[in-house]
Amino acid sequence: MKSGVSGPGLVTVSILALLVCLPAVSALAASCGPAPKAAPQRWTGGESFPPLPLPATPLRRSEKKRPPAPPPLVAKLQYGKEVEGVDEGGRKYKYLEWTNASGDMQGLLSRFNTDLGLRYRGVELDPLASFPKSPKEFPILYLTGREPFTFSEDLRGKLRWYLQDGGTLLCNASSGSEEYVKAFVQEINAIFPKQKMQLLTPDHPIFSCYYKLGEVEHRDKEGKYFKQAPQLMGINIGCRVAVIFSPYDLACAWDGHTHPEGRRVWSEKGNAEDALKIGVNVLTYVMAESALGRALASDKVYFEQEQPAGDSLVFAQVVHGGDWDPTPSAAMNLFKHCAEQSTMGVKFRREAVDLSKGEAFNHPVLYMTGHDDFKLADKEVETLRGYLKGGGLLVADACCGRKLFDAAFRREMKKVFPDAKMEELAKDSPVYSAGGGEPIARVTYSPMLAKNKPELTAPCLEGITVGGQLAVIYSKYGLGEGWQGEMCPYALAYSSRDALRLGMNILVYALAR
Repeated sequence: MKSGVSGPGLVTVSILALLVCLPAVSALAASCGPAPKAAPQRWTGGESFPPLPLPATPLRRSEKKRPPAPPPLVAKLQYGKEVEGVDEGGRKYKYLEWTNASGDMQGLLSRFNTDLGLRYRGVELDPLASFPKSPKEFPILYLTGREPFTFSEDLRGKLRWYLQDGGTLLCNASSGSEEYVKAFVQEINAIFPKQKMQLLTPDHPIFSCYYKLGEVEHRDKEGKYFKQAPQLMGINIGCRVAVIFSPYDLACAWDGHTHPEGRRVWSEKGNAEDALKIGVNVLTYVMAESALGRALASDKVYFEQEQPAGDSLVFAQVVHGGDWDPTPSAAMNLFKHCAEQSTMGVKFRREAVDLSKGEAFNHPVLYMTGHDDFKLADKEVETLRGYLKGGGLLVADACCGRKLFDAAFRREMKKVFPDAKMEELAKDSPVYSAGGGEPIARVTYSPMLAKNKPELTAPCLEGITVGGQLAVIYSKYGLGEGWQGEMCPYALAYSSRDALRLGMNILVYALAR
């Protein structure tokens, strides 16, 4: 590991520390053809090893011990049309478009293995003939092409299952084909109709988990070079990006070649460094998040979901225009903790609350979270203002400590209460002592946050007071990740233990009011 590796990169490597390390030579394929064959190796003879217990067979020193095959990390999908190309001599030829940059996967994995000191390999896979049984078999499926396409309903269903079960789909638009971009976005939106592909924001951990990526060099279809932040699109499943798509071509750079047409990440000086760094970051991010994805793959069953709520507390979560439900299992674990540690009357039931309707007034406390920007409609602002003035309590947190949600939440609260201030709760706030026992004065944070801000030892909750009563409790650091019991590797959040303690105190405080 290089000394210049960023903090998230260190977290990732620690997750993978049990893997066997093997130095590799970073070399890109010279063309679109297959990788060259390895040079022959020779050994001199010698005496046998000492006798080994049966049934092992002794090896002579003249025999090369075959190491175990590296585990597969990426499966390149053999999916795409047969298209026609023209070589340098003007001769036409036909080829399958997924072979356009035949050494892309090998070139990227070579750099990834070298940078992180790991041993992973790639394979090619026909998804119509042999779809993976589990993401454990192939954590990443890789798709590339430039012609418009559609998936069959059967393949859409298999991809949906694979992604929800913890797998990741990485896709590249060869030559930055706008037709391919449009087709891929349509297909993913068909697989996840309630979500939309969107650009990942510059503060996303995928851009800092190994290399710190600022602006990188691009080339447009007219051949002009310019710098901008990496343009990766994605769809979240929970707290992780499960679909990662580059609308600017990366594959040719991974393969070690370029050509005049198309949009791509490529340096005017003729090197592929930026594209390789983006690829290394993507693989690093996926490896760190894959265990979380598999752990949270199963849905929590709320066994009291259909029962009347009565006087007990129901987890009521606000639906908004952003990714409003990134930690769907958080409520179950929080309520389980409350049931075990207190006499609170909780129901293992969750309801999605639409602020444009009158549903909010059925609940004493509402919860709101997300990673990204969102905006409340005028009707939603009006409803929330009436709910909070009437004695309701809004609890919110920025999932994973993401700055985009933090900025949006503060902005939207200004619409609800223009003259109110968001202020840090005093150390003697009843919120910290509502659960009984010693007040919560010291907490621990996620490894990422503890590394970035080692001075943080106390809880950092903020609030808005309306009519002398606390109406909003907000955390700029994640609570939901700790409630769900599985911490996102890149989260800026409370530890699971202290997130649950704070969550129970907040709910006790809400009921006591």
